Amino acid sequence: MTNYLFKTLTLLCFSLPIFAQKIDRKAVVERHIVKINKIDTLASLSIGNGKFAFTVDATGLQTFPDYYANGVPLGTQSEWGWHSFPNTGNYKIEETFKDLESHGRKVLYAAQWNEPKRKKEASDFIRQNPHRLQLGNVGLELYKKDNSLASPSDIQNINQTLNPYTGEIKSHFTFEGTSVDVLTYCDAKNDIITAKIQSSLLKTGQIKIRLRLAYPTDKFIDAGNNWVNADKHLSKIIASSNTRASINHTLDKDQYFVHLAWTNAGKISESQAHYFLLEPSKNSENLGFTCEFSEKKTPISSSFGNVMNSSVLGWKQFWQSGGAIDLAGSTDPRANELERQIILSEYLTKLQCAGSVPPQETGLTYNSWFGKPHLEMHWWHGVHFALWGRVDLLEKSLAWYNKALPTARIIAKRQGFEGARWPKMTDNNGGETSSSVGSYLIWQQPHIITFVELVYRQKPNKQTLEKYKQLVFETADFMTSFADFDKQKGKYILGKGIISAQERFKPEDTFNPTYELNYWYQTLTIAQIWRKRLGMKPNEKWQHVIDNFSPLPQKNGVYLATENAQDSYTNPKYLTDHPAVLCTLGMLPETPMLDKATMKRTFEKVWELWDWQDTWGWDFPMVSMTATRLDMPQKAIDGLMMPIRTNTYLANGHNFQDGRLRLYLPGNGGLLTAVALMCAGYDGCQTQTPGFPKDGTWKVKWEGMQKFF
Repeated sequence: MTNYLFKTLTLLCFSLPIFAQKIDRKAVVERHIVKINKIDTLASLSIGNGKFAFTVDATGLQTFPDYYANGVPLGTQSEWGWHSFPNTGNYKIEETFKDLESHGRKVLYAAQWNEPKRKKEASDFIRQNPHRLQLGNVGLELYKKDNSLASPSDIQNINQTLNPYTGEIKSHFTFEGTSVDVLTYCDAKNDIITAKIQSSLLKTGQIKIRLRLAYPTDKFIDAGNNWVNADKHLSKIIASSNTRASINHTLDKDQYFVHLAWTNAGKISESQAHYFLLEPSKNSENLGFTCEFSEKKTPISSSFGNVMNSSVLGWKQFWQSGGAIDLAGSTDPRANELERQIILSEYLTKLQCAGSVPPQETGLTYNSWFGKPHLEMHWWHGVHFALWGRVDLLEKSLAWYNKALPTARIIAKRQGFEGARWPKMTDNNGGETSSSVGSYLIWQQPHIITFVELVYRQKPNKQTLEKYKQLVFETADFMTSFADFDKQKGKYILGKGIISAQERFKPEDTFNPTYELNYWYQTLTIAQIWRKRLGMKPNEKWQHVIDNFSPLPQKNGVYLATENAQDSYTNPKYLTDHPAVLCTLGMLPETPMLDKATMKRTFEKVWELWDWQDTWGWDFPMVSMTATRLDMPQKAIDGLMMPIRTNTYLANGHNFQDGRLRLYLPGNGGLLTAVALMCAGYDGCQTQTPGFPKDGTWKVKWEGMQKFF
């Protein structure tokens, strides 16, 4: 153990990659300007700043929200916009508790119930509330010459582009033979969008600006177009002139404001409940306007030019900082597509996932799982920021863990453990959510130690240690108290009472999942290192667990998914979902717990037997990371680019999964994490670009990326 600690400490020497090469970053990014030439509900484009996002259709605004609702919806979301339905039933989390035999006693979990009626209602309410709000729909109201409203089929000759380097969406189309041009931007710091419209249709009165405010749903998905329930919320104009207006939107106990400003004299009116129309002056073929969504009654002074400049400068600063990669000159036919996926994933994760709250899996576009973050996914949302030299973007969301800490302590104490147990499915304040799966997951528990260790590697000072030590220590306290000592074996086990990252195993049966065992070992070792850095003695209880963990379970020369699943590779059910056994080396470094030869045989068996059609978007980067660490660069590329539906990247860069999850940001973040590992490698790795084949088909230039553990 002492040797492992010394080796780990030694490998924490920080240096710039010796293989760095100068890259024309602007040229690389602008090779992948998104081009749209038709109405395509899966090709919506987003602008945003990390804590706010605005998604548009082919018109450059949110003109056809109902038509796009089952594609990539036309959402407007922020990190502060949350709402709860009135708790008329006085439901409490305690009503969802279900005991499960674990650690030789009954442990209480917040479960999801289908019956009896009261428990089902309670668990449904807890899952649905609070939920993220769709703040409003801002689109064009296009009138035909016969005064009827336009439909998507009336939009012709579409030529739309998104330039990730500037955050500019430029949209051109014709409507009844007349050209319409729209420029759209988002402020780099504030929740403000702006647009400039040029068309002679402004002079004929055939273009107006529409603001429509929806009521949230209690459904798994909220696409922002629930126009019913008008009586359940209130919206009204509270201030207006011929160039600006403010609208208050009140939903039960929550409220916010929408502030509009425009260039030409015009008037705003409420045509029906929650439906506002801005009718600009007919004396100009140009209209510029801004729209701010805010918790505050007083608007921020802004203009089209200010917001445009903010966007251009903000995105330039992003692209000119941190890591970069250039695959030009590669002869592998997949190289250009991989580079496109990388650039657009950088863009999407910056605008969707770089706020002060862990993001939901569908970011700030539309609600999935009621808009709630999943903490096990925070690894995939956030680790890449650190590896791409943008650790400050990861740090933005780490302060949230302090907000969530009281709830995490309550969960641990209720279940009879020490420290803090981080929930899986949570909300903006770190609340607990009832779940048939999430309440039993444990792989989110060590993530915070991974995050802060990545911060320390780039900010190795006392301030970092003091800032995060409480989170590290209370996380480790739970982990060691949760590890159950088996007196007969003389070893600590994980479980029963858990579901592994491969969500195919029942909690009442599952113990010693391979990935989680190694993750526990690795991060508890890091926690001890933090004590040493702070001049503290090793924690004896932690050390006893570290020194006496159960070995990683294996059979016939390969690692099992879990120790209880001796049929890991013969039961078809266990060859679906995440092949999480590969996380053991990939997401994690090589530790004394692991035998690399056994891991290689495991990789080969998984590669051969797995049902790859039944997987998720982050599984492919995970496979690539394992192959990289096993010195199998061809498999690293083949895994990353596997032609499977859930590994599809749409024209806008989003990782498509299925009819529910038309976008899936853990896939984008996973792609970036894998590429960083493939380029910069990991501690102790001496191979240049270890994840890329050396057969001459790949020409890889990279800079600014950091080695992983």
